[in-house]
Amino acid sequence: MNAIEVKDLRKTFKVQKNREGLKGAFADLFKREYSEVTAVKDISFTIPQGEICGYIGENGAGKSTTIKMLTGILVPTAGSLTVGGYVPYVERERFVQNIGVVFGQRSQLWWDIGVIESFQLLRKVYRVSEQDFKKRLDELVERLSLQDLLNRPVRKLSLGQRMRCELVAALLHNPSILFLDEPTIGLDIVVKSEIREFLKGMNSEHGTTILLTTHDLQDIEALCSRVIMLDDGRIIYDGGLEELKQTWGTGREVVFQFGFATKLEQLQAWTEGMPVTWTAENDLGAKAWIPLETNVSDVLGRVVGKADITDIKIIETNTDDIVRSIYQSGSAERPQDPQEAAEPEKEAANV
Repeated sequence: MNAIEVKDLRKTFKVQKNREGLKGAFADLFKREYSEVTAVKDISFTIPQGEICGYIGENGAGKSTTIKMLTGILVPTAGSLTVGGYVPYVERERFVQNIGVVFGQRSQLWWDIGVIESFQLLRKVYRVSEQDFKKRLDELVERLSLQDLLNRPVRKLSLGQRMRCELVAALLHNPSILFLDEPTIGLDIVVKSEIREFLKGMNSEHGTTILLTTHDLQDIEALCSRVIMLDDGRIIYDGGLEELKQTWGTGREVVFQFGFATKLEQLQAWTEGMPVTWTAENDLGAKAWIPLETNVSDVLGRVVGKADITDIKIIETNTDDIVRSIYQSGSAERPQDPQEAAEPEKEAANV
């Protein structure tokens, strides 16, 4: 069963054009001019129940606009969508019982009252029974270690503490679908790690479907097996994160530290016939650049046992670099190998 179904979704905004100068401002009082901006351009995707999917893109790509349509805040200009079997902007009251939402830069907690009072108010909003509320709250408070925060006013919480409370607030009514828009923005590495582990646990134990938008690709790597990439309102990639790495990764770097000086010529001789590029770091260190199609263990097998190795570090292609390359090219199609590109030219020259 699909938790989210989107078909040819489009959202267009009418934006006022401001004319320059005093004369232009005066003219705008009587006759305003507008231009149309299309933020989301006929996108389609489905997310099965229980999946954690990353939804990424540069600023202005259309991520937040999509989330606002999926949560019923905005009405689409065209296309169709269902979330948990409901059309968000049509069946709003029943629909919201089935979803939880966390916007990293906005709060659903009341600023000047205690955290527990905010939770009690949300219980009434979502019409959760006292028994279910207590059971759910105890579980969430235990998992996120909020026991000492419940009676504090929200304004006295740190950002990390508030974000943990925001997660509880979004999950009190036990939604089957959770939307997270920049949930770890501005948080330190310890709090980020805690939130990631919590979300993985919720997905594993309760089957909660999670759609995550973020600029922190470490969130994507830690949580998501699938990623949807948006550029200028269009989907340019929808697939597995590992597949993306295999397609766009250029290779791996293996850094060796030796117990005694090992010459570059010796390393090259040991790996002769393999597509490995060696560079010297110093007398006791060297780097091997290994293309993706070559097995790292084969290279290690040629060197280990012959050299006095004190340390080995394998560096994979950075996901940030991969995503940056895709946006620079404007397409997630497999980059063509220069040799492959040259083949058609050779054939054409021979005709």
